Amino acid sequence: MKAGKLSQTIWRRAVQKQLHIDQKELFLFPSQEENCAAIRGKDGQVVFSASAAVYGNAPQVGTYAVIKAVNDLASRGGTPTGVSVQFLLPSRIEEAQLAESICETEKICAEMGILLAGIQAEVSPAQRQTTIQVFVSGSAAESELRRLTGIVPGQEIFLCGYVGLEGTLRILDECKEELKERFAPVFLRQAAAQKKQLIRLPQLSFPAGSVTAIQQIGSGGILGTLWEAAEAADVGLWLDMSAMCIRQETVEICEYYRLNPYQMTSAGSFLLITKDGELLQKKLEEMGIRAGKLGRTTAGSARVIRNGEEERFLDRPAPDELARWWEERLRI
Repeated sequence: MKAGKLSQTIWRRAVQKQLHIDQKELFLFPSQEENCAAIRGKDGQVVFSASAAVYGNAPQVGTYAVIKAVNDLASRGGTPTGVSVQFLLPSRIEEAQLAESICETEKICAEMGILLAGIQAEVSPAQRQTTIQVFVSGSAAESELRRLTGIVPGQEIFLCGYVGLEGTLRILDECKEELKERFAPVFLRQAAAQKKQLIRLPQLSFPAGSVTAIQQIGSGGILGTLWEAAEAADVGLWLDMSAMCIRQETVEICEYYRLNPYQMTSAGSFLLITKDGELLQKKLEEMGIRAGKLGRTTAGSARVIRNGEEERFLDRPAPDELARWWEERLRI
């Protein structure tokens, strides 16, 4: 199979058809589009859980795993309470490298105000590089639950954050010395400084009714995430590609490695779907967060994307470009 997230066809055939789950206690049914679990708790509460697995050799790998898992949970309306982290390590790793990775993971948890509740680490002979798995739990009142199925035709779609930024930063973390041969030091410093642009959703609060649904941009990039959100809600889309904010650093690093940033993971960036775009934009501006309107949801199944004067239909999600980049490098 191809690197990255399973295709919808394989998911339905190899995963969905094998599931025989009692849905009565579930608020969010397992699906290709859903990155969070929500089950019925006591006294009208929803118990949430989410997870993320990120791999690489840089000590900052855990940062992205924590951001992804915590944001996925918070995007459904849950309040994260604690995270548990598991390190699967290659045998060649040095103790000092592990210690640095632990420090980076603890740092991001502290910045996000999330309790680091547990850590496990083991060396596996099957690992070629470090894999960090993060599990986050949380809760919320049932009234605060946000579902992708709540999206209806005629709502506005906003992008909060930047296309492909997470993937760009992870490549930079892994290949600083290699990129120094191609780019000026000031360019690389500017690129690395963009880590502060990764949005931490638990730090944001939205007025009641201002947001129908939130979806973090994950594997497959913004194009894949748009398709999955529309698929989950059974709506069409009309999108303006020129409204998708992208950093110049992302453009140049992706051009260097021949990657498509619009199909690259970008945890820390979000699609916000709302019935009142003016109210949402005002709230984001008050918080100092830049967001651009991408388009709207429509009735029917057509998912149209405009690029300049050209209009085309949005393709089904393609394999994530960062996963493809790793696949190619591991062959070397």
